[in-house]
Amino acid sequence: MHGTSAITAITAQNTLGVTAIQELPVEIIRAQIDAVVTDLAPAAAKTGMLSSVEIIETVAAAVREHRLAKLVVDPVMVAKGGAKLLRDEAVAALQELLLPLAAVVTPNLPEAEVLLGRSISGLDEQRRAARDLLVLGPRAVVVKGGHGEGADSIDVLVAGDAELELPGQRFATTNTHGSGCVFSAAIAAELAKGAALTEAVGAAKAFVSAAIETSLEVGRGYGPVNPMFRVTQPLS
Repeated sequence: MHGTSAITAITAQNTLGVTAIQELPVEIIRAQIDAVVTDLAPAAAKTGMLSSVEIIETVAAAVREHRLAKLVVDPVMVAKGGAKLLRDEAVAALQELLLPLAAVVTPNLPEAEVLLGRSISGLDEQRRAARDLLVLGPRAVVVKGGHGEGADSIDVLVAGDAELELPGQRFATTNTHGSGCVFSAAIAAELAKGAALTEAVGAAKAFVSAAIETSLEVGRGYGPVNPMFRVTQPLS
């Protein structure tokens, strides 16, 4: 895979938290997307931090006009250190404009709670949350279980009438900075290579689990996961 990007905001942050955010003008955001798509014809795409209504509107319009069908929506709302990355007034725009364009949306439990306006506790409520999010328009939903309790971190995938649970080991580490971004990017990469959705999500789950297991001990806060683990620690 060769990854490209369209930057929507610049942040000042470290492992302790986000100290400043500067959104880019929507004109340059759209210009970035157009420049990448018209030359490189991406096979899949993912979204990350889209902090305002205007940015969500701009990205959604670009997705529609460029017909980016394999779109993974990661509804980034809060940084690991607690900083809000999505304005309250932008939640409705995310629900109404972007989720219906998604091949799959990948909220963690707190993000799913915001999108649905209710608390989620336990695996049964996690399953119900995934089904209710599917009603908002995406073709599939993965509600991640990393913020849940129990020995396993169970993700719930719902697509159409199919429902699948993806258990994974819960690692005793706080070095999980970037785990949601790595997971959604890995799904997008697998979809770009032609994998079926369930195969893509399963491969991404294994990938991010290994990235967490080999996470980096840097800084004094939430250290980053290690998506380069296959270079430094090849799997057998």
